[in-house]
Amino acid sequence: MNRRDLTLALLVVTIWGANFTVIKLGLDSIPPMLLVALRYTFAALPAILFVKRPAIGWRYIVVYGMTVGVGQFACLFYAMNIGMPASIASVILQSQAYFTFLFAAIFLKESIKPSQMVGLVLAGFGLWFIGGNVGSERAAPSIPFGPFLLTLLGAAFWGLSNIVVRYVDKQSVSHGQKLDMLSLVVWSSLIPPLPLFAFAILLDTPKTLLYAIVNLNAISVFAVLYLAFCATLFGFYTWSTLLAKYPAGKVAQMSLLVPIAGLVTAQIVLGEQLSKMQWLGCMIIFIGLVTSNFGGILIHRVFNSFESNKFF
Repeated sequence: MNRRDLTLALLVVTIWGANFTVIKLGLDSIPPMLLVALRYTFAALPAILFVKRPAIGWRYIVVYGMTVGVGQFACLFYAMNIGMPASIASVILQSQAYFTFLFAAIFLKESIKPSQMVGLVLAGFGLWFIGGNVGSERAAPSIPFGPFLLTLLGAAFWGLSNIVVRYVDKQSVSHGQKLDMLSLVVWSSLIPPLPLFAFAILLDTPKTLLYAIVNLNAISVFAVLYLAFCATLFGFYTWSTLLAKYPAGKVAQMSLLVPIAGLVTAQIVLGEQLSKMQWLGCMIIFIGLVTSNFGGILIHRVFNSFESNKFF
């Protein structure tokens, strides 16, 4: 990457990492389902007036919007509202990579590589250290089972949305077209608000929701605008642009910095502290992510190096 694009990539992963802290700040005064609904409302409007609808069927737009907006982020926001720390959420949500492997094997009949299996096992150990040793030290944030499970469920929905994108992309390529990811993000943002507003009314009274909207403070407004324009529109637009310009592997490896940015931001802004066991769990998951994404490449390079230096 040139210096400009590297700076943009680092900016995006920082924005996505800080996203978890911003969610936590927004939840201080906005109910979770309402916050997600506002995020997608502002992500869709007025952007759809300037972004052409993707050249795919509406059913794919609806399914993607439901899996990401209603599935992933409804679970994540509610989990963080009832006790999931922003720091640990930024790590656990990255388990979407493993759900993507599994769902790709089930729905797309793709084989799971040995390095991905090793990464999956490591992730299991990491999640056990995080979830099985909750509150082992007074300084560590408490993580009830419900929020922990909901965050994992959000990661699973993210994995499903990845399968939708991969399937639609293959369909587009087969028709001689290229999937416009920004267009998909903008138009699929029309889908979540209605069911999310319905969920919001089920969880809170209309009076509570109206009070939250009328009494938005500066931090609340910042949270909504940050989530809609920075994390969603700018983040996905820039990321999709980089993916179109460079090999996928070169761009994808940058996403491994998201949980690191999430941990650092939550510690600085929110003062969240993890126990030694929870830090160990985060590190194991990170190692698992590296192994899953690049383990095969590293093994191949080591093998080639060995072969080139073999003496006969």
